[in-house]
Amino acid sequence: MDINVLRSIVTVAAFVLFVAILAWAYRPARRADFEEAASLPFREEA
Repeated sequence: MDINVLRSIVTVAAFVLFVAILAWAYRPARRADFEEAASLPFREEA
Protein backbone atom coordinates (compact mmCIF):
# COMPACT_ATOMS: atom_id res chain seq x y z
CA MET A 1 0.00 0.00 0.00
CA ASP A 2 1.40 3.34 -1.04
CA ILE A 3 1.57 6.18 1.51
CA ASN A 4 -0.62 8.35 -0.71
CA VAL A 5 -3.38 5.73 -0.70
CA LEU A 6 -3.22 5.62 3.08
CA ARG A 7 -3.41 9.42 3.25
CA SER A 8 -6.43 9.39 0.94
CA ILE A 9 -8.19 6.81 3.10
CA VAL A 10 -7.54 8.85 6.25
CA THR A 11 -8.79 12.02 4.56
CA VAL A 12 -12.01 10.36 3.39
CA ALA A 13 -12.54 8.79 6.83
CA ALA A 14 -12.08 12.17 8.53
CA PHE A 15 -14.56 13.79 6.14
CA VAL A 16 -17.13 11.05 6.75
CA LEU A 17 -16.68 11.49 10.50
CA PHE A 18 -17.13 15.27 10.14
CA VAL A 19 -20.37 14.82 8.19
CA ALA A 20 -21.63 12.29 10.75
CA ILE A 21 -20.95 14.74 13.60
CA LEU A 22 -22.80 17.49 11.72
CA ALA A 23 -25.77 15.20 11.12
CA TRP A 24 -25.83 14.22 14.81
CA ALA A 25 -25.57 17.81 16.03
CA TYR A 26 -28.22 19.29 13.76
CA ARG A 27 -30.86 16.58 13.94
CA PRO A 28 -34.27 17.91 15.03
CA ALA A 29 -34.26 15.93 18.29
CA ARG A 30 -31.39 18.09 19.58
CA ARG A 31 -33.32 21.37 19.16
CA ALA A 32 -34.55 21.39 22.77
CA ASP A 33 -31.00 20.95 24.05
CA PHE A 34 -29.79 23.87 21.90
CA GLU A 35 -32.64 26.12 23.06
CA GLU A 36 -31.89 25.32 26.70
CA ALA A 37 -28.18 26.02 26.23
CA ALA A 38 -28.95 29.29 24.45
CA SER A 39 -31.04 30.53 27.36
CA LEU A 40 -28.43 29.79 30.05
CA PRO A 41 -26.77 33.25 30.01
CA PHE A 42 -30.13 34.94 30.60
CA ARG A 43 -31.16 32.96 33.66
CA GLU A 44 -30.97 34.73 36.97
CA GLU A 45 -29.19 33.19 39.94
CA ALA A 46 -31.60 32.01 42.62
